[in-house]
Amino acid sequence: MGPSAILQRFMEASPIPVMVRALLERVLSLEQLDTCFARVSQKQYTRQLLFSSVFDLMSLVVFKAFPSVHAAYQSQKSGIGVSIASVYNKLNGLEPEVSAALVRETARDLEQLIAGLEGACQPLLAGYRVRMLDGNCLAGTQHRLAVLRDKSAGALPGKSLVVYDPALEMATDVWPCEDGHAQERALLDGFPLCVQAGDVFVMDRNLCVRTHLFELAGEGGYFICRHHQQMPYRPLSEPDKKGQTESGTVYEQGIEVDAEEDRTAQWRCVTVKLHKATRDGERELAILTNLPKAAADAIQIAELYRKRWTIETMFQELEAHLQSEIDTLGYPQAALFGFCVALIAYNVLAVVKAALRRVHGEEKIRDEVSGYYLAGEIGRTHEGMAIAVEPQEWEVFQTMTQTLFLAALLQLARNVQLDKYKKHRRGAKTKAPPRTSSKNEPHVSTAKLLIKAKKSP
Repeated sequence: MGPSAILQRFMEASPIPVMVRALLERVLSLEQLDTCFARVSQKQYTRQLLFSSVFDLMSLVVFKAFPSVHAAYQSQKSGIGVSIASVYNKLNGLEPEVSAALVRETARDLEQLIAGLEGACQPLLAGYRVRMLDGNCLAGTQHRLAVLRDKSAGALPGKSLVVYDPALEMATDVWPCEDGHAQERALLDGFPLCVQAGDVFVMDRNLCVRTHLFELAGEGGYFICRHHQQMPYRPLSEPDKKGQTESGTVYEQGIEVDAEEDRTAQWRCVTVKLHKATRDGERELAILTNLPKAAADAIQIAELYRKRWTIETMFQELEAHLQSEIDTLGYPQAALFGFCVALIAYNVLAVVKAALRRVHGEEKIRDEVSGYYLAGEIGRTHEGMAIAVEPQEWEVFQTMTQTLFLAALLQLARNVQLDKYKKHRRGAKTKAPPRTSSKNEPHVSTAKLLIKAKKSP
């Protein structure tokens, strides 16, 4: 039996929201969500309020269908069956391990879909899987909690260490931490668990920890990491000039690093003498790597480190396109859960973009399609689609074979009118003229100023 006339209309006129709902049904069914919670949670348990209901509310906020958890609850109250206080109690007690497991497990499922679609971007380094590792600190929340009301300082609800795969445009792993003052390197304890042979991790100097680098290499992984001055090494050769990049002149030298238990390792140090100083006034970058020269020369290492901006772009898009930092959630557990749900939403959109790349080409999607407009349509369409389409109609996406599901995604991608999501790049900013102020002129009439400007020669 095919889709109803109403669902068919959405599939033709608004295929992006249909793709997102189909993907959520596929990898985040109510049963899958509640099973994950029951398996990972150590303290909380389900009495009346299901974890899947809490996830559904948070996803509505993350996709900007509603401005807050309370507003989303108001629209779903009849189906939830508990008070808003019970919802917040559940959110405020969610263990970060549950949020992390949800990101990790759904990323694996979504990655398989991208592979089936053959929609990944071109790899940054042939034969290796390049992954970006960086920390993200959540912005300060409102001072609603009693312990915050007499504080003028910003209230930080936590931070996370995130692994980003630029070929998939997905966050594949996360380590949330409730302490907003924790150092990023303190979150590295569980990191080797996600390392696979052939992975290349690109990292900033905050994560240049000797034990971490040796553990990563011991797991069969590789790193491209900016050197931190607190980590000593011995040069084995003089710096050798290798060429130029857009950023500066590149040099390379062999180095030796000591580890515990009298072990040593020989790595490479690639130094970039910058044409232009960084924001901190630095004119030189030292980048350590254990990649063999046959895999990447010094110029490639310097260029791969520059690609670290892709994870910074992801963090910016999480904040701009989705609601990843909900300032009304003061409790760290709730704020971190909101951030992790935003990562999942971002990953779902990554599958949507993979299907679009397969149909329309990688270059066109990269250069012309705006994630802001994609996310905007999802938020605008959600409530109308939820009212018009019966819930049981979506269940077909849970049960169909993988082949049929991938074919459905590609057909929906063909229905997309890309002009609706076209990027609009702004030109160079012009310098604003100095502003004048006067105690005798606290405000001005815009209409009078426009008339005056028209009369001016």
